Amino acid sequence: MSKPKLSQLNPMDFTKMTPVRQAKIDAAPDTPVRELSSYVPNQIAAALHPGTQYLKVSKVVERTPDTKSYYLVPDEEKGTKSLAWFSAGQYLSVALEIGQMKLTRPYSLASSPKEALDGHYMLTVKRVEGGIASQFILDNWKEGTAVTASEPLGTFTYEPLRDAKTVIAVAGGSGITPFRSLAKAIADGDEDASMVLLYGSRTVKDAIFDEEFKALEAACPRFKYINVLSDEEKDGCEKGFITADLIKKYAPDGDYSVFLCGPQAMYRFVDKEIEKLGIRKKFVRHELFGEYFNPASEADYPANVADRFNITVISGDAKTTVIGTPDESILRTLEKNGIAAPAHCRSGECGWCHSYLASGNVYVPKSVDGRRAADLQYGYIHPCCSFPISDLVIEVPPMKM
Repeated sequence: MSKPKLSQLNPMDFTKMTPVRQAKIDAAPDTPVRELSSYVPNQIAAALHPGTQYLKVSKVVERTPDTKSYYLVPDEEKGTKSLAWFSAGQYLSVALEIGQMKLTRPYSLASSPKEALDGHYMLTVKRVEGGIASQFILDNWKEGTAVTASEPLGTFTYEPLRDAKTVIAVAGGSGITPFRSLAKAIADGDEDASMVLLYGSRTVKDAIFDEEFKALEAACPRFKYINVLSDEEKDGCEKGFITADLIKKYAPDGDYSVFLCGPQAMYRFVDKEIEKLGIRKKFVRHELFGEYFNPASEADYPANVADRFNITVISGDAKTTVIGTPDESILRTLEKNGIAAPAHCRSGECGWCHSYLASGNVYVPKSVDGRRAADLQYGYIHPCCSFPISDLVIEVPPMKM
């Protein structure tokens, strides 16, 4: 039977369906509709994506003189009964109140997905010079401290359809945390991959989780651990920096992926080294490195920018004007002035701080501009990676976790 042509269809034929539908409605049982939360798919979705998680610190472990690990468990009294599952490489966005400031900070989950099922997360925080959040956490969080966090977020995860079977993990400083999660996931059998971890530190004492990685390497044939020390020579360690030659030394024949997590300076150096390897772009992955701090160093940064601007912020019914500077992101300026604004990644990728630029001009470094084409066309920005270069009027949605 041939399909009728569009010109042969009579729109009035659809009206004949009305009595049929009404008859089925009349024949349906007169019972209350079930709560949407009672359906299993909705229960699974709520468990995986709770939006907000209420946690508390169950244990604190000092890793180095300036680094601590915080074990987080559900705060059942506040309604969180279990932890949301995650993929190795994801992060939590943690809500903080520091004086008049209400802000969030992303911290990679250093624990494995299996450990979340066993009832705890682990975040490892390293003190950063001038870092408001890291200093506050290290000086104030202790056993019993209440913590409000997001569900697990981020895309720095292993994907077998995209990534090669072997991952060369390049870490610097506290950028080691997502790789601890991935290494343990590989050892647990939750990820079907092999990993070679090149960990750049000044000295062995600065290498977080050093003994743990050595034990994991001995127990798991799919994991190899190499310390790369810039300021110290040590048996069994590489000396210097993570270069193309060093990556080639430990890389397998054939395809491999390179995952990077560390400070901006490491990214700038290692990215140039990776270009020498001729690796396909899809095999090079970067974790978010947090806020961009030096926009004036970019080649396309405009000349003759003033040193301060008025930033008028509209959030709900409130309207406030604060002073901003061109070297500080709009998000950081808002937070310093006690204006609560939504944020998660603080790197221009997640879009959680998506706001409308009603008037004025901003500078956004191309390397962190994750806006969609429609955002560019209709005047939306990500305040976490946007810097004022004129007076601004910006509409910011209320903060939410």
